[in-house]
Amino acid sequence: MATVPDPLQVLIVEDEPAMRDLIGEVVRARGHRVTVCADGESAWESWQREGQALVLLDWMLPGLPGPDLCRRLRAHPRGEGAVVVMITSQTRPEDIETALEAGADDFIAKPFDLSLLAVRLTIAERRAREAASLLECRDRIELLEEQTRSRDALQGIVGKSPAIQEVFRRLRLAAQSDVTVLLTGETGTGKELAARAIHALSHRSDRPFIGVNCSALPDSLLESELFGHVKGAFTHAVRDKAGVFEAAQGGTLFIDEVGDTSPALQLKLLRVLQEHEIRRVGDEREMKIDARVVAATNKDMEQLVADGSVREDFFYRIRVFEIALPPLRERGEDIPLLVEQFVAEFRRTRSRKIRGVAPEALRTLMSHDWPGNIRELRNAVEHAFVVATGDRIRRGDLPGHVGGVPAYTSGTGGQAARATPGGRGARPAPGRADRRRLPGPRGDSAERKRILDALRASGGSRSLAAKHLGYSRVTLWKKMRQWGIMLS
Repeated sequence: MATVPDPLQVLIVEDEPAMRDLIGEVVRARGHRVTVCADGESAWESWQREGQALVLLDWMLPGLPGPDLCRRLRAHPRGEGAVVVMITSQTRPEDIETALEAGADDFIAKPFDLSLLAVRLTIAERRAREAASLLECRDRIELLEEQTRSRDALQGIVGKSPAIQEVFRRLRLAAQSDVTVLLTGETGTGKELAARAIHALSHRSDRPFIGVNCSALPDSLLESELFGHVKGAFTHAVRDKAGVFEAAQGGTLFIDEVGDTSPALQLKLLRVLQEHEIRRVGDEREMKIDARVVAATNKDMEQLVADGSVREDFFYRIRVFEIALPPLRERGEDIPLLVEQFVAEFRRTRSRKIRGVAPEALRTLMSHDWPGNIRELRNAVEHAFVVATGDRIRRGDLPGHVGGVPAYTSGTGGQAARATPGGRGARPAPGRADRRRLPGPRGDSAERKRILDALRASGGSRSLAAKHLGYSRVTLWKKMRQWGIMLS
């Protein structure tokens, strides 16, 4: 028995209601999913959302004519995969030439016989399915190239440096058992990605991967988030609630910033790791759990043990198998691979025809010390994607603190001019400039200077500075206090 081809998504663009209904009825009868539009602009919006494989397009449309809409489709990165059939009463030879020049695949003259329409649709359907298959193959090839560059990639983590190759080796070892893993490393080095790699390579890969950030919640809420609670356990506990340990049953629980937990909560976590049992807040019953724990921290846990912030028994139980993620400054040869990965990612998600990075921009990226590590590098490439005007990222497209065009320059009279994200350059209003002025560097701390440079480049915006540095806002605030940096 012959198989019935999968239905296609078809966009019909026709301003005459009777003709629109007729074509729609014919196409639906062939089993396809149909979207109809009466004008070119709404059709363009629909195609950008849905990416219909087959477009049946009238020539004369309100606002945006059919040939112009066809040109827009073809200019889009995914437009080559659409099959466009122009249906129109414009039948002069020069009109047909215009339609084909605009990118139409076929041409049907009005009025038409339904049998002719059926033949043309059969041809268009075949072309649409072939184009969809080709695009799917290209996407798979691109994905495989990004994720599996021989030995230079592991579950989305890329790198060829000896430091990251050692990480790959230890991640594979960790995945072979259910041992508790502690991931250590500076902010932005990819600890969550490493945790996901362990999960994906393990026998638990078909079960949930659940993450919780200990620094994002106070202890009272964190305990409930981890273990759950029963109705009436505390104010506003109006119903029973499962915690993340239960949600991760059979899978992997990623506990981020574990060094920020209190000794009291560490004691409860220690018991869970030893007994594989949890007790919901306010409950007397124990509950067996089977969740593999991968923890992470950007702090010096041994120093925290010495300071009394972390229990020694908890530290040794959580650090059964430690994997240290190297900072980006220690694996500089991996920067081109990481940049290539981010360019490919943003090219897909932002539909920009940017092919790569110019040599001078790559040299600038290679020379930066990246205190925010991979997260900061990714943010820098994303910034460049927003401002780039050509088909390659240039040095001037990079954020100012990395070595591109500064976002903060001197204005007349010694006042500071701030470039806003919307592109409007403006000096601070009279009376406000002094309140935003940053102190000059003091001491010889490279970190303090980087923070000051980022704050200047962002015009004093903590949010933008934190993003440039690859820090969270809380981390930036703590470091500003540490180095005595004040924004009055």
